[in-house]
Amino acid sequence: MLTRLSIRNIVLIEALDLGFSDGLGVLTGETGAGKSILLDALGLVLGNRADSSLVRAGEEKASVTASFEFARLPEPVRAVLDDAEVEIEPGEPLILRRQLKCDGGSKAFVNDQSVGVALLREIAPHLVELHGQHDDRGLVNPRGHRALLDRFAGADVAGVEAAWRDWRTARDVLEAARARVDKASADQDLLLAHLAELAALEPCEGEEEQLAEARATMQKGERLTGDLAELQHLWSGSDSALAVLRSAARRLDRIAAEHPLLTQALEALDRAVIEASEAEDRLERASEALSHDPQALDRIETRLFDLRAAARKHDCAVDDLPAKMREMRGSLDAIESGAEEISGLEKAAEAAGQAFRTRAEALHANRVAAALRLDDAVAGELAPLKLDAARFRTTVTELAEDRWGPQGMDSVEFLISTNPGADFAPLAKIASGGELSRFILALKVALAEEGGAAVMIFDEIDRGVGGAVASAIGERLARLAAGGQVLVVTHSPQVAARGGTHYVIHKTSEGTVTKTSVTLLDNAGRQEEIARMLSGAEITDEARAQADRLLEGV
Repeated sequence: MLTRLSIRNIVLIEALDLGFSDGLGVLTGETGAGKSILLDALGLVLGNRADSSLVRAGEEKASVTASFEFARLPEPVRAVLDDAEVEIEPGEPLILRRQLKCDGGSKAFVNDQSVGVALLREIAPHLVELHGQHDDRGLVNPRGHRALLDRFAGADVAGVEAAWRDWRTARDVLEAARARVDKASADQDLLLAHLAELAALEPCEGEEEQLAEARATMQKGERLTGDLAELQHLWSGSDSALAVLRSAARRLDRIAAEHPLLTQALEALDRAVIEASEAEDRLERASEALSHDPQALDRIETRLFDLRAAARKHDCAVDDLPAKMREMRGSLDAIESGAEEISGLEKAAEAAGQAFRTRAEALHANRVAAALRLDDAVAGELAPLKLDAARFRTTVTELAEDRWGPQGMDSVEFLISTNPGADFAPLAKIASGGELSRFILALKVALAEEGGAAVMIFDEIDRGVGGAVASAIGERLARLAAGGQVLVVTHSPQVAARGGTHYVIHKTSEGTVTKTSVTLLDNAGRQEEIARMLSGAEITDEARAQADRLLEGV
């Protein structure tokens, strides 16, 4: 509920701090005292357009702060604040603040965290519901009528929403499968041609790297052919270095026993022969490994060219060509099995659609029955509010299938006829300002809705009526306020007498300076203010006595 409103330098208000409690609060005062300023200030902090004319003359800036306290922050408000990363601890009040400069610039804050004004506008409907002479929101707006009727009916909208999501998902899966199969069918000939080319190529994963290494080795052999041939000549034949070493070793072996140094020389020579033999073996193996076969090199280069050309054609790496072949085979298989798959998906989508229709039809029947009950309930409220010639109707219209949605297959709108024989039409187009406010009050009482805004404000709902009608308005406002918080700006003593708290708005002038102030009245103050409302400029004892009777009567 709204617990506090602080205003600084708004029009005629220099500084004002108001505390509010639950139940019915009434605001009274002379015409022109500035009641509308309070509503303008509250509208500013709820995200209304910033108008520099609201800044008090001679001041550079103005501000409005509104504090709301909840046992539990409304979930829609919590969701918006979470999305905006505005942190509010459990049990902490929600404090909205708006600063306005004389040049029209403004800033918005939620619990001292800077936010966009759009965020204030988004959470405002869950905090304050304002009904005035020119109300174009709330109950007047047809966009909210369906949700109001559903709450009145206790309808299972969540089940319909879930069925709608399931149906939409099934349809999306079906359409995706159809598109996939249609595309595959259109590309079937091309797929077959590409797959045949790749099958003939028979690419293998890792083949490119192996071929590149083999080609590099052959290219090295081509460069080293002359050197290898010359080295092989040096190591082969009867006059080669290795043959000379072996001949020397044989001769030395015959005389090595004659002296230790000869033995040592033979051992060194034997080691040299062994090392030279190993060198000869490695040269032969290297020659074989680096052998240059022009035809083999040409075959390798041709294979590499074909593989890389295929990879470019299919926009993938060479190693991905086998996977591309599997993908093509999968697409061709999908064409063959596509009809069976689509048939299954069509059955699933049809079943999901039927499940939605069943729930939506049950919701439609619930809405139709609830609409009749609501019409009767509103009709019972109209006569006491001096709307006995008016008629109220809740229309539940089945929509074309292409307009069905998560809330079912219906549109809902509240219509009225204010005169016998007149056609039914939307609230805002038929009712005058006073009638509109009383219709809204009748609807509110009939709906007795839960989950609405934290506070409801009625601006001069009693304009143009008095006596028994004003008493009926006051009684219904009190009933609405019994379960929450209602504030009403009123000129009616019958309505004012119903208030749990009573504020009076004064306008005073000192020279050229005019100020508006608001005072919370005690019991004596309430009696005097209601007596003023009854008698006019001069408060009489009879008016005070009548005020006492009104206060005692509630």
